[in-house]
Amino acid sequence: MTELVLGVDLGTTATKVVAVDRAFAVVDTVETGYALHTGPHGEAEQDPAEVLAAAREAVGTATERARARGDEVLGLSFSAALHTLLALDDSGRPLTRALSWGDTRAAETAARIRTETQGALHRATGTPVHPMSPLVKLAWFAEHEPELHARARHWCGLKDYVLADFTGRLVTDLSVASATGLLDLNTRDWHAGALRVAGIGPDQLPELVEPTAVLELAEPVGGLPNGLPVIAGAGDGPLANLAVGAVTPGTAALSVGTSGALRVAHTEPVVDEQCALFCYLLAEDLWVLGGAISNGGVVAAWAADLFGPAPLGTLLTEAAEVPPGARGVLAVPHLLGERAPWWDAAGHGALLGLRRDHRRADVVRALVEGVGHQLAMVRDAVLAADVDITEVRATGGAFRGPLWAEVLAAVLGVELHIGSDRSGSGFGAALLAWRALGGLDSLSRAAELAGHERTIIPDPVATQWMADAHPKVIDIFRVVRDLTG
Repeated sequence: MTELVLGVDLGTTATKVVAVDRAFAVVDTVETGYALHTGPHGEAEQDPAEVLAAAREAVGTATERARARGDEVLGLSFSAALHTLLALDDSGRPLTRALSWGDTRAAETAARIRTETQGALHRATGTPVHPMSPLVKLAWFAEHEPELHARARHWCGLKDYVLADFTGRLVTDLSVASATGLLDLNTRDWHAGALRVAGIGPDQLPELVEPTAVLELAEPVGGLPNGLPVIAGAGDGPLANLAVGAVTPGTAALSVGTSGALRVAHTEPVVDEQCALFCYLLAEDLWVLGGAISNGGVVAAWAADLFGPAPLGTLLTEAAEVPPGARGVLAVPHLLGERAPWWDAAGHGALLGLRRDHRRADVVRALVEGVGHQLAMVRDAVLAADVDITEVRATGGAFRGPLWAEVLAAVLGVELHIGSDRSGSGFGAALLAWRALGGLDSLSRAAELAGHERTIIPDPVATQWMADAHPKVIDIFRVVRDLTG
């Protein structure tokens, strides 16, 4: 009989359950999808009932498979996309859908708060003042839906809502809370000034618990018995660092999927003076400093739509043959606005330097390089905060082919250790469960557990070209922002 824990990752469009044994091997994965409800005014919402049903179904399927193999499930742990927000009534029933990180309706509210607070809230909470932030969403509700804002008994994140259903307790872990814009990083308690801006009291928020806090199933779920340990869990970004072993100071996790991120482990909260970065708790005394970008692989997918009917893989293969610099084409890849380090939800993209002899491969190469420069700007902000980067561990679907890996190695000027797909944040949640249950002696040991499939050594010529171009690219990004803002 194999003993397992289940890492339950509540994503934006699917819940994935990852079964991990005591040797930290992934035994099974189950995924159940649901819709992201979007609208013409920047809406990007999840239906709490749909997500809860998917979580219950995926946990039930994973449990049924475990029992068919003769395995035993010892506990659950949760991961979730950060920055979700929904309102609950007196009975704990949702009054709203869950606004996701991608909901941009609060863009004007964010700009106002940013001007009024001049970075003070960002530095106190570690969360950028951006429409993704639950703080900003709460202020938006107060301005645009005051009756609902006043009627809400509680405000919580989507993981908090699912945990409440599983355990009977409305709690939020300190990792997720550290990304709400409402938590004081130094005291690890709700920040009074942020609550005033949000227009709520601390009694309207869930109880704060450690990410490794052990709760219990309040009733049987998916064949699991009541009383089974349920670990509160953490945010998906910090748990992605844990999954790839980027948990020692100076080790960065780089991910490129539809979007992208660069996060560096640190042993204390750090907020840069320029307010370019976030700082979120993983667990215990481990923090991640860095930034997420809105435009990752989505820019290449956009190009595939634009230049169809050629498949994306063909375009990326063609672009890999184009020399560094994309034969003079430069892309500002802000198709979805941008997050770090600009935090400009209304930003626009641009293509510059086009000539008649340019082809689609040049444009695709330029888009990928533009994303690389965006991530390099996050790197620049980390270094400016006096936090070193000594190693980069990379994951994500973009790295299945050579182009993204080669461009990012060159633009960052470092070796990239490409990790195997160990199911991402769900695997991180499972490691957190083993830590809480005594099966992992320290979170730092995750650095030893994570292997990598291959290492990309940056090409010296491409690296020098990117280094020379980088300051000019930053200037051009600023010009485009000013012209289109």
